[in-house]
Amino acid sequence: MSTLPDAVASVPSAVAPRRTPLLNWRAKFVLLALIWGMSFVLLRVGAEVLAPLQLALGRMGTGALALLAILFLTRGRLPSSPRLWGHVFVAALLLNTVPFTLFGYAAQLIPSALMGIVNAATPLFGVVFAMLILTDERPDRTRLLGLGIGFLGVLTVFGVWNSLGRVDASDEEALLGMLLVVGATVCYGIGTPYLRRFVAGSPHTALELSSLQMLLGTLPLLVLAPLFTGVPTELTWRAALAVTALGVFGTGFAYILNYAIVRAAGATVATTVTYVVPVVAVTAGVLLLGETLTWNQPLGALVIILGAALCQRVLHVRRPAPVGQDGGGA
Repeated sequence: MSTLPDAVASVPSAVAPRRTPLLNWRAKFVLLALIWGMSFVLLRVGAEVLAPLQLALGRMGTGALALLAILFLTRGRLPSSPRLWGHVFVAALLLNTVPFTLFGYAAQLIPSALMGIVNAATPLFGVVFAMLILTDERPDRTRLLGLGIGFLGVLTVFGVWNSLGRVDASDEEALLGMLLVVGATVCYGIGTPYLRRFVAGSPHTALELSSLQMLLGTLPLLVLAPLFTGVPTELTWRAALAVTALGVFGTGFAYILNYAIVRAAGATVATTVTYVVPVVAVTAGVLLLGETLTWNQPLGALVIILGAALCQRVLHVRRPAPVGQDGGGA
């Protein structure tokens, strides 16, 4: 089906104007990594005065309000199919409501570096569940190699040898914190291929689908937050602005980009943004918070870039020529 108007589609391809997107999916991938990487700074500020459920509600609620406002101003409409609403609700639980809450509680139990290391398993879970849920997405040797290299890069950025050394195997709180993060990454690993199979293929725009996802993901938190938390008494303008920015950009606008990447490149590639996010987070910490840069962080960043290039097929691993065929001149 052509995406061009009928009057243009009837023009011969040699002279028909070609409509190009403002950003290709790789540029959106980089932009999404920048936004989610910066989100760690905003999360840190919001967590100073808000409980995990309140923080999750704040970022989801502001994200939903921003997207719904844009949808109204552009005269867009929410999908009307009850079946699609059901699928979007499941996607919102897996990609937003549950993992946001789990990360909030995990942050009270383990260091952020350890959270980042465990969270780096997201693309690996994504491959497993993509193979189970999606019949048309089977990672090849190049992409699997890229996933493995990217995972090693994340471990290098976080200095896994240092972070794990701070956690005692008998520390029940630390083990619980890591299990909470694993639960969140499993949700992401299931949610992204689920999104591609049941939601992203619909004819609705990314703005319409993202608005519905934010709205439906906010509803459970509107019930749970008042039940399990009290009214925040020390809310500052600094924290309120941080949560607002986190919701509008790190949650609302970010998921418009995420839809576009899932549609264009597939669920496996979309989950690898998790590899690039720590690089942005570390850089933001150095530039904005005055944190110290160590040798392993730029080295790990280079390894992650190599892994991402393989996953996105910017680089390829050549297969050896079959026996009896000469791969070059002789």
